[in-house]
Amino acid sequence: MIKNPFIGIAGNIGVGKTTFTSFLAKELNLKDIYESVSDNPYLSDFYGDMHRWSFNLQVYFLHHRFASIIDIENSHKGFVQDRTIYEDVEIFSKNLHDMGYLDDRDWKTYSDLFLNMTKFLKSPDIIIYLRADLDVLLERINNRNRDYEATIDPEYLKRLNLMYDEWIENITWTKVLIIDTNTFNIFEDKDTLESIFKDIKEKLK
Repeated sequence: MIKNPFIGIAGNIGVGKTTFTSFLAKELNLKDIYESVSDNPYLSDFYGDMHRWSFNLQVYFLHHRFASIIDIENSHKGFVQDRTIYEDVEIFSKNLHDMGYLDDRDWKTYSDLFLNMTKFLKSPDIIIYLRADLDVLLERINNRNRDYEATIDPEYLKRLNLMYDEWIENITWTKVLIIDTNTFNIFEDKDTLESIFKDIKEKLK
């Protein structure tokens, strides 16, 4: 297996990235890096007024993910990251721009910032895309019962799913593994989980 691999876990809101990240990091004895959610100062405001807070939220996520990657790269250890920095621009910010929540000026500023920051980063050795249908995502989001997610528009999630599928299909710069999680319960389906781990290790050879 690649020494000190960088594994990115990609996927829509509610798909199960955080749990999968923790399981995979333990299996491969890697450092786990998580998305800033509970301590994010913009997330609740964003879901209440996406037009007002989109730019602030996306810059915060970009900064947080960049800082996390720099820190772990300096430690010279392998790691698993819960959502990649590439999703920030290719999925979330692009979608907010398409929906009119980010104007052209903010979109250009954000995109230029992203391009400058990523010049300093190593690309993931593999991106693992966890995928689920809209109804499954909504059920999982409802079950985890986060107050700020109560107002998420299903149409917003649907658009993100479509953009994820298109983005993943066009990745040629690193390895990709797609995992259908619609009927996969990570806590109960041990054989499936072991098979997934085996596939990941093969990809990392």
